Amino acid sequence: MLQWVGKKPLTTLPAYPAQHIENFQPQAPDDALAEVDWKDWPDKYPQGGLLFHGDNKDVLAHLLANGFRGKVKLIYIDPPFDSGADYVRKVNLRGTASAKLDGEDYSLGEQVQYTDIWANDNYLQFMYERLLLLRELLSSEGSIYLHCDPSRNAYLRLLLDEVFGAENFINEIIWQRLSAHNDSKRFGIIHDTIFYYGKSDQRVWNPQRSAFSERYIQQFFDSKEESSGRIYSRSDLTARGLRNGETGKIWRGINPAQKGNHWKVPVSQLEKWEADGRIHWPKNGGMPRLKRYLDEVQKNGATPQDVWYDIKPIHNQSSEGLEYPTQKPVDLIERIIITSTQPTDIILDGFLGSGTTAAVAQKLGRRWIGCDINKGAIQTTAKRLQTIITEQIATAANDRQTSLIEDDEHTPVKPAQLSFSVWRVNDYDLHIQHNEAVELVAEHLGIQRIKSEGFFDGTRGNYWVKIIPFNHPLNPLDLDSIKGELGNRPSEERDVQIVTLGMELAAKAWLEQHNRNRPINRFHVIELRTDKKYGGIIKHEPASAEVSVSREIRHDEECLIVEIVDVVSPSIVQRLNLDTSLFRAQIPEWRAVVDCVLIDSAYDGEVFNVCLSDVPERKPDFVQGRYELPAPPPGSRVAVKIIDMLGEEILVVSQI
Repeated sequence: MLQWVGKKPLTTLPAYPAQHIENFQPQAPDDALAEVDWKDWPDKYPQGGLLFHGDNKDVLAHLLANGFRGKVKLIYIDPPFDSGADYVRKVNLRGTASAKLDGEDYSLGEQVQYTDIWANDNYLQFMYERLLLLRELLSSEGSIYLHCDPSRNAYLRLLLDEVFGAENFINEIIWQRLSAHNDSKRFGIIHDTIFYYGKSDQRVWNPQRSAFSERYIQQFFDSKEESSGRIYSRSDLTARGLRNGETGKIWRGINPAQKGNHWKVPVSQLEKWEADGRIHWPKNGGMPRLKRYLDEVQKNGATPQDVWYDIKPIHNQSSEGLEYPTQKPVDLIERIIITSTQPTDIILDGFLGSGTTAAVAQKLGRRWIGCDINKGAIQTTAKRLQTIITEQIATAANDRQTSLIEDDEHTPVKPAQLSFSVWRVNDYDLHIQHNEAVELVAEHLGIQRIKSEGFFDGTRGNYWVKIIPFNHPLNPLDLDSIKGELGNRPSEERDVQIVTLGMELAAKAWLEQHNRNRPINRFHVIELRTDKKYGGIIKHEPASAEVSVSREIRHDEECLIVEIVDVVSPSIVQRLNLDTSLFRAQIPEWRAVVDCVLIDSAYDGEVFNVCLSDVPERKPDFVQGRYELPAPPPGSRVAVKIIDMLGEEILVVSQI
């Protein structure tokens, strides 16, 4: 059992409610869906994919409290690796990929996805808590795959042994994601590790076949027949242990028992292979071996071993790339899903990222649940799934009910659902994302960021600086955490500046007592909302849009016409370091700042039901800007959701 400072199991955990935010439920042919038994699906959720925006700890607790305990057949997680790296999503304005402006291109760069930097043992506690929750969600026939790199895989293996049981360890899979990596001071790291555990020995197991890679062929099929030109490899004909009967006989003067072996097949089979020319006799008189011809073996394919070098990384697959820093290839997730699930099974990804797990599950006819704390991840995934589902509906409408990915027997797979809903847990959407806030505050206050520092957010003069997450006011628990960290550094004499939006009354009393008794390590608080010198940073000028909504008669039918006249995004203007007039002069096309447009023609004020989505297929393409839809009943509320290139949402509601 792995121990660390502050280790504690989860005994109780609040289950926050989920707020229903958005639906994507386009019309589809009745026979487009696979037959699914939804009895294992909680009644409170619509029968479709579930996309949760929130801390996965809160989301997993919510799922446990609301009917998903023991229902998930496969969990794939690709958590942060504790690698000390900042992962950012690069953002470009549409239609201006190659344009330059005052020496800078339109790469608006740095919307932080998550900062993969951890303090001391915080990473282990972070993963431990989530693995405990995931275990409770996993079915007795389920499997979990944890994707990591060499930075923390030894620790994660011990955590998995403790949580899921060492007896349920199945494989340590090595994925060779690069062919070479130059490193001047060590051997190049070109692989990731995927730990594969079952919940029990009853797990689903569908062994697959894959094509032989060129590397495998070169390594093992190294001989060629002079007569036929056929390529072959040689395999042993004997195995350890003495046997009676046919496999223990002397054949062609060779007695395998002399070396404690026996033939793998009866002597009669050896004679048949010899007559067919399939026995290789070494010139030096060694043991004969069986010829395995490449053309025959390739017909059946190869059984994947625990080293996967036949799956290319994303940067070699431009068609898959979403400019998401930790995106994994479709082929990798496809192999895992087919191996460990049956069609219509439930799959969960707690670190959803760019949504590859949900996308592949959708294509393979599985049900899926995904969550991520980052809003950009939710938006990326939602757009990706809208495109896939739209293509699946078009395929079904054309009587070509085949999936974009076929299973290993090449039988068409119908989708388990053709809709999904988006939910928010613990109101994360009401607060600025912590990692982005840290960067903004650091720039505003002149904080020197230190990459190698695990706990504090940097230094400011002779002070350590700790930025409290902006989703809650400073409280005594936050202060205890800082005091405990200083206790682990007995030689540290610097004071601490604490940056927060506000503080509880109990925190003020705690601070007064602490500072009264401490000649060193005193705490000083900067409240960003009220501080006269440093306040005002959290002022946010929201994006806005001018939208025209009207009814028109077209072809003797009444239609709804939605036209976007203008979109203004102060955040993008600020990122480009321009004033609005200069921005307008050099980028007159408002569609350059718009990523996608969604329309709900009968908005109820609570849940946004997508009836039209405009998501350009290619990054340089613009949204249309003008849309024609069937007219809703008089008095309906039409909602238009516009998402800019930085992920900010604009919601315009009109009553017609």
